[in-house]
Order: sequence, then structure tokens, then C-alpha cells
Amino acid sequence: MSPSIPHRFNAEELEGLRTRYRTERDRRIRPDGATQYRRAAGEFGYYAKDPYTERVEREPVRDRVEATVIGGGFGGLLSGAKLRDAGVKSLRMIDEAGDFGGTWYWNRYPGIHCDIEATVYMPLLEEAGYVPKWRYAPGEEIRQHCIGIAKRFELYDDTMFHTKVTELTWDDDAAEWHVKTDRGDEFTSRYVVISSGTLTQPKLPGIPGIEGYRGHTFHTSRWDYGYTGGDQTGGLTGLADKKVAVIGTGATGIQVIPHVAESAEQLFVFQRTPSSVDFRGNRPTDQSVLDSVGPGWQRERMENFLNLVTGAHVETDMIGDGWTATAKLQRQLLTGTIDPTISEEEREYLDEIADFRKMAEIRDRVDSIVTDPETAEKLKPWYRYMCKRPTFSDFYLPTFNRPNVTLVDTADTGGITRMTETGIVVGDTEYEVDCIIFATGFEVGISGVLSGTLPVTGRDGMPLLGHWARGPRTLHGFYSHGFPNLFHLGSMQNAASVNFVHVLQEQATHIGAVVAEANSRGAKRIEPSAEAEQAWCDTISQTAPKQFGFQSQCTPGYYNGEGNPRQVSFSFGPGPVVFHELLRNWRADNIDEILS
Repeated sequence: MSPSIPHRFNAEELEGLRTRYRTERDRRIRPDGATQYRRAAGEFGYYAKDPYTERVEREPVRDRVEATVIGGGFGGLLSGAKLRDAGVKSLRMIDEAGDFGGTWYWNRYPGIHCDIEATVYMPLLEEAGYVPKWRYAPGEEIRQHCIGIAKRFELYDDTMFHTKVTELTWDDDAAEWHVKTDRGDEFTSRYVVISSGTLTQPKLPGIPGIEGYRGHTFHTSRWDYGYTGGDQTGGLTGLADKKVAVIGTGATGIQVIPHVAESAEQLFVFQRTPSSVDFRGNRPTDQSVLDSVGPGWQRERMENFLNLVTGAHVETDMIGDGWTATAKLQRQLLTGTIDPTISEEEREYLDEIADFRKMAEIRDRVDSIVTDPETAEKLKPWYRYMCKRPTFSDFYLPTFNRPNVTLVDTADTGGITRMTETGIVVGDTEYEVDCIIFATGFEVGISGVLSGTLPVTGRDGMPLLGHWARGPRTLHGFYSHGFPNLFHLGSMQNAASVNFVHVLQEQATHIGAVVAEANSRGAKRIEPSAEAEQAWCDTISQTAPKQFGFQSQCTPGYYNGEGNPRQVSFSFGPGPVVFHELLRNWRADNIDEILS
């Protein structure tokens, strides 16, 4: 810790920090909230077009399969793998992309890496016989691992790519789902698993005049290497004579910006809110550490990491990185886990002090790296640690010492003012650029049934969104009464973690085990009773993390609905460690309650 960071704060210093945080938040609050963004649809639909795989025309399909998995990211891949393990032979995978990978299919921008250690992030490593080459794997390595999983579990055998499911209708007499797609397919499936994810549909800033800009534009999730040259490792020679703008300084921008800066003649970085940027220290994987553990090494590391970041006691930190080092700051905000030995007032005070110290360390790091004081001040984050997803990079902050890089802070103008035919205007200043790269993220939560883009009709013609009119209604987040043999993956009425792939793996394991048990017993339907569904809704209501107060104090971002956080959380408060044990016990003692 830097010696300039105080070990203790007096009352005046604490109130000063709280006031500064409120002031910085208020500078960035916009009355239009999440509507400040626009969808990559209609006249902007080309931003979402697949630039990597050519769409192949085919005849509509009319047949029957035992199981259908909607989504080809890690959730879908894990579901497919576990269904194969459960003995499902007739399995169809469907995805709007041109291949497997989910967010790792779409995101191929230069510098892309996972921010969780690869040995705990990349699933099924032992099953696939693979060890990541780097501690924090690059995107292409992860994408190739996705392909490897699909091949290992024969998921390519009956797959529909560039296909969107448009309708699911339950036939109670036949005990199966009728599935329709946007390519004219109509088939039936005994089971359906929805794992359509939330980080695939790019969003754009709703900047006045965006449609009139005459230069080149693209979104980071559809990177245009035909224009920039190079690849994910950099070498963007096509930008050598270009003035380039990058809009957005979240997790994507942190990785992209250093590579663009190396190649572009001039780079303008447009920032609304600075990210917290900590030390990364990526390095090749130490194979000897994994060999010393033997079989089961990945499960052990995954469980160790999950326990650490959710506040459970472990003897040894096997990962030892920025996530585990700040576990106490994360546990309450992400899982609701608390220490019962101290009072709520004392816990909140201690968490706040730890938070202030960590953020002071982050800001000191900016001062130690960025040479221009004015630029350094703009790059300092003034908010609580988990208000935005923490980032880690050893290249981002030094980029602002380059003479060809200009940081444009937009906090005082409510964001970018407008765009012209030739550039970007902030306040009264126009920045003429040849190319604009949107690092503005994704439409969070628009995929799947909650968005209404996938109508689901259950028994007696009940629409799923009608059944969920007052909020999601499930047992354990997976299935709902009146909608047999339909499974949902995600954090809804389930558990969450910074390593969400681990959570998805546990969910897929649960689905595979339930399907295997249903098939072994000859059950036609997997469906919770109305009473079991209500009991779980009550559990969620009683245990859900009380995050509104914290999130309402945060700088605006996708974590808190751009400054309008949810009043109610739909997550299981005690966290994933407790939840996964609950599922294992339930499968051992109560699984027969949902089979008929």
C-alpha cells in the first residue's frame, strides 16, 4: 500500500470522501438513464451483423429432438455437455452467432483477455485435457476452448447457427415443446434449456447526429480488422494515418485503448467515468503447480476462488490475485454474505473503511504512472469499489503518457454533446476523427424471455411473462409451475459470483442430473408444484441482498441501471457456496417432488 494512504480516517476525512463521491456521481447522472443508449437495430442493425462467419442458407427443419439448448456460450456449452453425460442422444444447439463461444465469439477486439484466472474461468479443462497457456487467457484461446468443448461432447452434430428461436409453446398432451425459429423451422423437443446470455447484443450511445457521421465506425464486439489490420495481439497498421476516437472506458476500453494508441496517428479517448485500474501481472501458466495437485485440480481451484470471493473461510489462497485480495469488499455487495459476529453498523463501517483504502490505493496508482497531473486527475475513480466492475491492466494507464493520446472527459457535459459529419463535439469543442470505435458495451438483460423477444406459452395458454407479471417465479431459478421441462440458466432467483462461469457449470450440472433422473424413472414432466415455487419466491424475498441503498449512491453504469437501481434483487442472498450445497442436498432428498 502506498505510504500516502492513511491507515485510519477521522470523521472529517470520512465525510469529505462521502461528499466527493456524491458530487462525482451527480456530475454523471442523466435524466434519460438507460434510454441514453440505442439498440443496434433498424437503421443501426449493421452494427450487430456477424462479421466473422458467412450465413449459409438452408431448408427449414421439421422433426423432433429430445432436448434443445438455446445459446452457444459457456452456459449452453455446459448444458449440452451435461445433457450428453446424462445420456441425451438427440440434442440440438441453437445460436444467433455463426459458431460456439457466446461473448467470446463476438468479442475479438485487440487485447481481449479474461479478467478471472483462466484455470478457474475456463470450464471443463480436465475433461478436455487442456491447460491454459496464460494465467489470464486471451480471447482467441478461450474461443478455441469453446470449440474444443463442442467437439468433445459432439455438440456440432445437430446445431443451428445464425438462427433465433422466436416461439416456444407447450403441448401438454404430448408432453413436449413446439419450437419455432426465424428461419422457418418448426420442430418439437421434450426438453428446452434457455441460456441466451446477456452480453451479445451491442448497444450504441444515443448521440445526436450519430447517423450523419461520414467517417468509419464499428462496435468493439464486431471488430473490423478489414479496416484496422492486425489481429487480437495488435499490429493495427490500417490506423497508422488515422485520427481515431474510442468511446467508452469500461472493461473493454481498458484492453482496446493501448493497442489503438500504439498504431493510430492520433487517439482521442472519450470518458464519462474512469474505471478502477489495478495491477494485472499476466504471465504463462505454471504447469508445475497444477501437476503437484493431481486429478481434480481445477475443481479444487474453482472452489477455493469461489469461497474466497464470497467471504467463506479457507486456509490457503490458491489464486492470489486482485479478486481474492479484495474479497472482503466484494462479498457483501455480490452475495449478501455477512459476518454474524459483528453488528450491522460495525460491519458497514469496517467495509466502508476498507473500501476507501482500496480506492485510495487505486488513485495513488494513477499518480505513480500518469505524468500529466491534469490527465491523472481525470483518470481517478471517485466511487465505491464495486460500483463498477474492477479492471486490471499494466498497459492502460501508461498509454496516457503517449504524445498521440488525448483524454476527453465528458462528465461535465452530460456525455458527448453531438456528432457532426466529421467528428465528435464535447461542449463547444469539436474533435475531427477518421474513425469512431464504440466500446459502449451490451444491452444487459435483453436476451431471453425477460425481454419479451422470446414468447413462451405454457399449459392452458399461459404466457410465461404473464405468470411472472410481478417478478420471476421459479424453483431454484430453473423451472416454473405450468411450464414443464423448461430450464433457465442465469442469476435470476439463483446465485451470482464474479466468476459466473463457475455458477453456470453448477447450474448445468443440476439440469443434467435432473434430466438423467427423470429419464431413469420414465417421468414425462419436470415441473415444480405451485407451493414449491411460492416457497422459493418467499426464500428469495427474505434473503435477497439489500443492494438498493449501496447502488443508489454509485456512479451511473450498467450495474445500477444508469443510476436507477432495482428496488428488489432476485438473487439468493447467502451466495453461491450455500446455494450449490442446497442444490446437492435437494437432489439427494427431494428430486422426486418435481417428476411426474
